Amino acid sequence: MRIRLLSLTAAIALVLAACGDGGGGVDLDDPGAEPDTTDPGGDGDAEGDADGESAAEGGTLIAAIGGEPDQLNPLTTTSGFAFTIFENVYDTLVQPGDDLTMEPALAESWETSDDLLTWVFTLREGVTFHDGSTLDAQDVVATYEYIAEEGANNWRLTGMSFEATDDATVTVNLEQPAPNILEQLGGFKGMAIVPAEQIEAGTLGDEVIGTGPFQLTSSGADVIELQAFDDYWGEGPHLDGIEFRIIPDEGVKLTNLETGEVDWIDSVPPEQVVDLENGDDVVIGRVAGLDYWYMALNHDREPFDQVEVRRAIAFALNPEDIAEATHFEAATPTETAIPEGSFWHHDYTPFGHDPEEAQRLLDEAGVEGLSIDLMVSNEHPESVTAAQVIESQLGEVGIDVQIRTEDFTTWLADQGAGDFDAFMLGWLRNLDPDDFYYAQHHSEGGSNFQGFSDPEVDRLLDEGRAELDDDARKEIYDQAAELIVDQASYIYFYNPDVIQAWSHDVSDYDVRPDAVRFVTTRLNR
Repeated sequence: MRIRLLSLTAAIALVLAACGDGGGGVDLDDPGAEPDTTDPGGDGDAEGDADGESAAEGGTLIAAIGGEPDQLNPLTTTSGFAFTIFENVYDTLVQPGDDLTMEPALAESWETSDDLLTWVFTLREGVTFHDGSTLDAQDVVATYEYIAEEGANNWRLTGMSFEATDDATVTVNLEQPAPNILEQLGGFKGMAIVPAEQIEAGTLGDEVIGTGPFQLTSSGADVIELQAFDDYWGEGPHLDGIEFRIIPDEGVKLTNLETGEVDWIDSVPPEQVVDLENGDDVVIGRVAGLDYWYMALNHDREPFDQVEVRRAIAFALNPEDIAEATHFEAATPTETAIPEGSFWHHDYTPFGHDPEEAQRLLDEAGVEGLSIDLMVSNEHPESVTAAQVIESQLGEVGIDVQIRTEDFTTWLADQGAGDFDAFMLGWLRNLDPDDFYYAQHHSEGGSNFQGFSDPEVDRLLDEGRAELDDDARKEIYDQAAELIVDQASYIYFYNPDVIQAWSHDVSDYDVRPDAVRFVTTRLNR
């Protein structure tokens, strides 16, 4: 799944707290933007705390995830599985804190000019990469220049230029003030800082060299191993290492957890969540997600280039049925991207489930006997389940759906090549409203694989990136959201909770809506 892919991650703090030790008086706070990241069904804090056993050190955590990373370059991948690994290997200049507001990471402080066009970041002292080299400002500048040229998130750096003022200081110059600059620079590990020498050598993706709490020691199709980095600049890690096992089947993952073969799993079968929460065999952690799941149609192929056909398909589908089939009671049906509970959420549901209107639009477009090649991934089982519902519902209006199930690496390649009529997936761990819309729906967005283009949407998304007043900014994104939904650039289905599970031997782990972090985690055995 992509972050931002998958991404994603759905909901929302959506708030930027531009602060830091040397913040220049910028007030970007928005108390209303906090997402509901409460823990309604599970124990986000491991029980080890309550047992007073959180002082355990060492041991290797066995973690099961649903798929393997498509590549090992953090700056070009969009795979959620890759970022689950990279979150523990790399650092960013700043990062989301526990409340999802941005806090220092590799930069210990920053200052801004009065016109907000210049941001000066002071790097933390004594930070080393996993190869023993010392982090300096040239590494940061080289990383951002690489992202701007070749990265999957180059759109985040539009209108920015970078300068290594000295070894410990990075100056970022903006063409216009940006309300979300901190999230753009450090919202997730797609903006990870890598060694300048590695960029010059062209070895990104061949070697994994970060500054994070764990270093990658081996990578295979079934197992990826991390080892604690002794010279990590922050507190922790408290584990000797992490062994990620690739297990796509959610039932197998859960069985392995229950039998003690693994310690932590990244998802559980939705139909078993309530029973697991009411039981005592494993610990269930649940938070409101920052994710959304959707279907996209290929606008470069007939008849999906006709908005009437895309809208007909939206009218024919029922998000409530799809959410129920995939997540039971652990997802909220939606027709827009940003989840409820966010300051940026916009309640807009123009479609509902109206097969008669769908048929009318198909007739108006002169389309009959339509067949759709729908691409899903077996490493995201919910997409396969959803596809079966989609097949049934579109069949009611005479549309034949051919479900094509691929491994996720192939899925990503075919998406990039435009080899699809339609695909389903999710964007994960989004923070700012720009994360939810720009890359996916701006005509120059880096993840606009469906080929959507609308000048008014482009104008609004550009305007939203520069508006500093949150209320005015929300109005901009509300307008953009309605245009995106009305033209069915994406057909949105639901916002799921993030649900993970782990054994009682695991402590000091918190399920987060934006990332999987094991830096504070301990094993009590």
